[in-house]
Amino acid sequence: MGLSIISGMGVFMDDEFFGMIWGKSAEKAGGSMHLLLGHLLDTAAVGELVWDRFLASTIRDRLDDCSDGRGRSLFALLCGLHDVGKATPAFQMKDEGLAQRVRAAGLGWRGVTPQQGRQWHHARAGAVIVRKYLPQVGWSRPGCDWVWPLVAGHHGLIPDRGRLVHKPAVHGAGPWLDVQRAFVDRVAGDLNVDLASFSELRTPSRGGQLALSGMIIMADWVASDKEHFGGLSDLAEISMKGSRERAQRAWAQLGLRGGWRSDRPAPGNQSDLVHHRFGKPARPAQRAAVQAVREMPGPGLLILEAPMGEGKTEAALAAAEVLAGKVGADGVFVGMPTQATSDPMFSRVRGWLTAVDPEVPIGLLHGRARFNKEWAALRSQVRFVDVHDDLDEYGMADDFGTGTSGPGRRDAPLAGAAAAAEWFFGSKRGLLAAVTVGTVDHLLQAATRTKHVMLRHAGLAGRVVILDEVHAYDVYMAQFLFEALRWLADTGVPVIVLSATLPPVLRAQLAGAYLQGALQRPDVDLADLPRPTGYPSTTAVYMADGKPRFSVTSQSPWRESVPVAVEILAEPTDFAPVSIAAAVSAEVSEGGCALVVCNTVQRAQVVYAELRTTFGDDVVLLHSRFTAAERASRTEDVVDKLGPPGRENAQDRPARLVVVATQVAEQSFDVDVDILVTDLAPIDLLLQRVGRLHRHDRPTGQRPARLRDPKVIVSGLRLPDGAVPLWPAGSRAVYGDHLLLRSAALVAEAATGGGWSIPADVPGLVALGYGDEPLGPARWADAAAEARQEWEAKERRRRVNATGFLLSGEDGLGLTTLEGLHDKATAPLETEERLTAVVRDSDESVEVVLVRRGPAGYLTLAGRSLGHIGEVAVSDDAVLEEVVGATIRLPANKEITAAAHAELTPLAGWDGDSWLRRTRALILDDRMSAILGGRHLTYDNKLGLSLAPRPAADTRPAAGKG
Repeated sequence: MGLSIISGMGVFMDDEFFGMIWGKSAEKAGGSMHLLLGHLLDTAAVGELVWDRFLASTIRDRLDDCSDGRGRSLFALLCGLHDVGKATPAFQMKDEGLAQRVRAAGLGWRGVTPQQGRQWHHARAGAVIVRKYLPQVGWSRPGCDWVWPLVAGHHGLIPDRGRLVHKPAVHGAGPWLDVQRAFVDRVAGDLNVDLASFSELRTPSRGGQLALSGMIIMADWVASDKEHFGGLSDLAEISMKGSRERAQRAWAQLGLRGGWRSDRPAPGNQSDLVHHRFGKPARPAQRAAVQAVREMPGPGLLILEAPMGEGKTEAALAAAEVLAGKVGADGVFVGMPTQATSDPMFSRVRGWLTAVDPEVPIGLLHGRARFNKEWAALRSQVRFVDVHDDLDEYGMADDFGTGTSGPGRRDAPLAGAAAAAEWFFGSKRGLLAAVTVGTVDHLLQAATRTKHVMLRHAGLAGRVVILDEVHAYDVYMAQFLFEALRWLADTGVPVIVLSATLPPVLRAQLAGAYLQGALQRPDVDLADLPRPTGYPSTTAVYMADGKPRFSVTSQSPWRESVPVAVEILAEPTDFAPVSIAAAVSAEVSEGGCALVVCNTVQRAQVVYAELRTTFGDDVVLLHSRFTAAERASRTEDVVDKLGPPGRENAQDRPARLVVVATQVAEQSFDVDVDILVTDLAPIDLLLQRVGRLHRHDRPTGQRPARLRDPKVIVSGLRLPDGAVPLWPAGSRAVYGDHLLLRSAALVAEAATGGGWSIPADVPGLVALGYGDEPLGPARWADAAAEARQEWEAKERRRRVNATGFLLSGEDGLGLTTLEGLHDKATAPLETEERLTAVVRDSDESVEVVLVRRGPAGYLTLAGRSLGHIGEVAVSDDAVLEEVVGATIRLPANKEITAAAHAELTPLAGWDGDSWLRRTRALILDDRMSAILGGRHLTYDNKLGLSLAPRPAADTRPAAGKG
């Protein structure tokens, strides 16, 4: 016999109102209304599967610890209660037809306007219900205090308790309160959970709570997939058994799974894990890294500093495997500084994963992942889906349910594909896949106070995080990195940081941030943190017996240091490219492969054009303003020619080749050149460029006689007698005067004093380049002081600017719940482009597809017809591939970005493709040019995209006007 509820129209049993209160409209549930009880039980059933088949043991253990071993029951209960706030007048009145049934049964409302109903969101209503009812069944106040924000935040924003104030008319009073309590009791009863048994629920870490919040959202989103959870409007069809069967089918059909098996052989038994996984004996730095994490008692931070080519990646992956076994993690996230560096890392991680557990799928996370051939082949049977995320006037999603999945494009099946399931690559879900490689932006975005940030933490919670090329983060990005480290430490996530050129100050800041999170206090004593005495080095930071512990070791590099000659190129006052061309011509007169690195795309284009007059097709240009397909092709071709001997697809090394590139050549660009010409840059970046010089072991005879000794020629630097150094305006715009002045002093000293010993000199050079002691001759002192003052002021401003976007900041240390996490307003960050711009402190840039205007509609860049309105791209896969390959990111210029948002749209015929219909087209004329944001844009197959001011007499229409 069920609960009797007295309403204004008499007495009815609980089965009656369970059969009337709806949770999803027919539109959102596959054609038939879905009763609220059905959705709550569906989500609880999915929650059980998330626990059993997805969560890493480290997460399960932490929830078990706070619930006396009943973490599974607690998690399923929280999933089941997430939408209990829909049992309120505010929600039930949203659909007039369904509302009539509720009112007719006696659960009515008076004096409530639709506007008032919209203002009382069901997520907050649910928080009120659990916050008021659970203490009545014995829950402690501390237990309720950390649980209600999880219910309140299941739409991605966690409010302050002040936002829970409501009018009884919209929340419900009298019989409504009985109904709400009955839903809580019914969910608990169907799960065979005694609510009173959680009376002494302990509080998990705040980071653990945030991850748990994201996992509840994950369960909700799976259970909201109308393809697998169609609406059930008949109460007789709803049961816990039925929901579990639906969940099992959906889980299997979606292909969801967690990381590697917990019963696989422990890697700690391998005396040389690097050799075991990668087939080559471990180098000293690699052995030291693995040993350092073996000695950690639990999660911690490992910083590995080693020269370029030392094998840091292999060391990190081996160390991650040891850490995962130690703490109960089941996957990794590898964060790289750029999209271009993510692609080669993806291949390396995939090879390692095959050795660890070949059944675990992998994902590539960045905006141009679709252009990676290896990833494209793996995902060929994956169709991508998105979560509908319509915002109400309070910035919260409400489509009568949570996000629902819709069909996307399905490619032809490919047997044996090892990509993560399609579900993981819908909106905001990428980090939930067990093993992912992508840009570090995904980690930095986890440090922002943004909607659904908890999904990112749910993905990171059971992983080991590896961050490569950390020296590439500026002071602004570093604030988000420090915030991420605080949260990861609080959650118990191990982190491995890799760098070839890490400033000592940054090393200490990384250690301090991780310990702040572990200790949950802002003041951390780093007095006992030793500095490495050699290079390579490992720094381990962890907690033992409640106190910070440090372990620092130094090793010998596997390759002996070699002398690198340093010369400064004499250039004209306007830095015209003629001097660079002459120098390169002289150096490769007998053959050889040269790399020329310029600080701006425009300078690289000018230098390339000058060099082509001498070298013709023996010179290659590589920068970020080529279309995605062209850039990928050029990069692959250069690496095939100049990459490691014996690599797959390797070509014969050319007798002569000149590569002109921008900063894309600084990181994870595994090529070996005989001579380097590079614009002046901050010393750590300059040394990264030097890392391409004589990078691989080659027989002496393979290099021209004059290039057998490594040499770097520094361009973009003039040293006038009796005056301060000069450099191109573009270099100043990118790096500022302060770091360039310090680098210039070190370069000038090397040019007159015998060069550098690489890698032995690297740590000292980086420490000097970012240190406080004066560098350079006395006549530079005034300019250096002014530049430092300007730089420090800018750094302070950037730190403050970043603070406004941080998820919680140092002020959040020591808090015990998530209450009010999103209480502070931030600027709308509804697109990945805007969020990326925030964490990198850059102007927003826009990605577009280049198409040509033709005589009868539109053409691809190669001249293939797209039809009158672009429709051919939707029906012809070959044409679609060509269109997608013409994707390019416009320069981060405010005028261009504003014009792109205002003027550029998808072609009318692209609406039938899930990706194209969201993609802006930049329409080029027959001269391959367009006008946008007051700029004249021209695309050339050899130069890429060029910019110039719009001529006054140019009357052509804007680029988006077809």
